[in-house]
Amino acid sequence: MSIRQPRPIEELLQVLTRLPGIGPRSAQRITSYLLQSGDVPVLSRALQEVEKKIHPCPLCNSYTDQRICAVCRDPTRQKRLLCVVESIADQYALDQTMAWGGRYFVLQGRLNPLEGIDGHAIGLDRLLQRIEQRLEVLRRVVIATSYTPEGDATAYYIIAAIQRRWPALRVTRLARGLPSGIEIEYTDLHTIANAVYDRQPENGKERE
Repeated sequence: MSIRQPRPIEELLQVLTRLPGIGPRSAQRITSYLLQSGDVPVLSRALQEVEKKIHPCPLCNSYTDQRICAVCRDPTRQKRLLCVVESIADQYALDQTMAWGGRYFVLQGRLNPLEGIDGHAIGLDRLLQRIEQRLEVLRRVVIATSYTPEGDATAYYIIAAIQRRWPALRVTRLARGLPSGIEIEYTDLHTIANAVYDRQPENGKERE
């Protein structure tokens, strides 16, 4: 007969196992650590602060505690360049390479028709609206989705949507320096930097 955990602990374990990369054993170890270390109040306060103060940036969809995020406020960022990423983790990974000096737009994931995740669900409408708002200064859009089947499908879908509306706008993807099947946030910075520098136009035109 197995030991039954108290209900609050069971609920915490269920929440933890929904997090990426956290299985039942890891959830149990995290819970044990929190209880033994006395860090439950610290974690609780931090989560409450996030819930109260953090919200999506209205321009790029990244998270911020200000009206506009730091990247969108930065006057040194090139307004003519826009990089589209799947997640904030991907945005941070790309930015740490120091290879990208433009602005960002953060999608809400990638297409997955089997799970009902379509263009609207990932924020395509907001992306197109953002491009239209910046069309006078925008010169290039880089699609930085992962080279997975879902990432490829998302990139082609976005590229087609952009080129239907603005055929003259240059659209590129990160070069295939990223190994197939890899997630950007788990790739080393050197590989990401090379992928940014060696990106190729999706429509087959000469590289810039």
